[in-house]
Amino acid sequence: MSSATYRTLLRAPGTAAFYLTAAVGRVGIAMTSLGIVWLVHARTGSYATAGLVTGGFAVAEAVAGPQLARLADRFGQTRVLPPALLAHAGAVTTLLVLVTAGTPDWLMTAGGVLTGATIPQLGALSAARWVALLRDGRAPALPTAFALESLANELAYLAGPALVSILGASGYPAAGTVLAAILVVAGGMCFAAQRRTAPQTSCATGRHRTGRGLLRPGFVVLAGVNLAIGGFFGGMQISVTAFALEHGSAGIAAVLFMVSSCASLLAGWLYGLRQWRTVLRVQLAVAAGGLAIGCLPLLLAHSPLELGFGVALTGLAIPLILILCSLLAEASVHRDVLTQAFAWLNSASAAGSAGAAAAAGWAVDTFGTHGGLAVAAIAAGAMAVLALAGLRALRVPQQRQGTGLRP
Repeated sequence: MSSATYRTLLRAPGTAAFYLTAAVGRVGIAMTSLGIVWLVHARTGSYATAGLVTGGFAVAEAVAGPQLARLADRFGQTRVLPPALLAHAGAVTTLLVLVTAGTPDWLMTAGGVLTGATIPQLGALSAARWVALLRDGRAPALPTAFALESLANELAYLAGPALVSILGASGYPAAGTVLAAILVVAGGMCFAAQRRTAPQTSCATGRHRTGRGLLRPGFVVLAGVNLAIGGFFGGMQISVTAFALEHGSAGIAAVLFMVSSCASLLAGWLYGLRQWRTVLRVQLAVAAGGLAIGCLPLLLAHSPLELGFGVALTGLAIPLILILCSLLAEASVHRDVLTQAFAWLNSASAAGSAGAAAAAGWAVDTFGTHGGLAVAAIAAGAMAVLALAGLRALRVPQQRQGTGLRP
């Protein structure tokens, strides 16, 4: 195998420009939440307040993201994205002023809500462009494109939080939030400027479908799978951090998260190098089952080395599940609501992460570190059961032309 498929994909007219500009913006998106934590904590000295503001940001992002995507589906990315980015820049500026001025917690939380409500879903917009190009027969296979999207996402969440932490630890707690906003706005504006790769809108075709087009059994299953994988993420973030502190060094957590991210990068890269003959819904069931089985070493781990093996094993399955969910969503919903579909999957994952983080925190306090890891394992097990139970619902009778896939 070689990376020729990736090179061919990015040589298609216009693809490298929108992919790379979206990737820049995604680094900013990955920095924003942690940047708010550093910003608020440095001013107030309270992690509770920082968590409150960050929670407001996360909830607003999960709720508003699909609505922005709906507008993009209907009116076009190049028309909707620039005003959304300007609104985001204004919201971040407002948040900085509110925090710097030492306003009450509820006002800072309102600033966090505004920031989350205006941040664009560049990943969903980029994925929709790949689908539009492939349907026009101008690009290689869709699995390779979504593997590229997975790589961009993993790199963003590997580099972004690390950069914020470096700036905060160096005595510049506000710099992470400012830099994140610059990357989001600059990357997003350059992405919006790539007009020739933008998908056709429902207004242009005379069709005005709404989010009701997503209420299909197959997509509901995919939303449930994303809710569960978000639960896995949320449980792991709390549990791995608690495990590291239990073993005397917070730095261990950074190493363990790095191991998981590297394993995910490798698995996503390898998946995109070839076309798989197994139908997508079966691949999803196998990958979800693999993640559930991979959680067993986590429950038995008593040293950082043992836990590192477990997080590497589970990290291999994560990008496959995310790629397959995107592929199945593309095959399951109408193109007029495709960006909304991708955004709703992201929101489901965010909701699962928030709920599981709270549950894992309680479990760690009550039962110890392995209690939190059990929350992540339960989420993975629920995902495997849902993927198996949803095999029939995820069946797509007609092969999608131009993707090279059998749903």
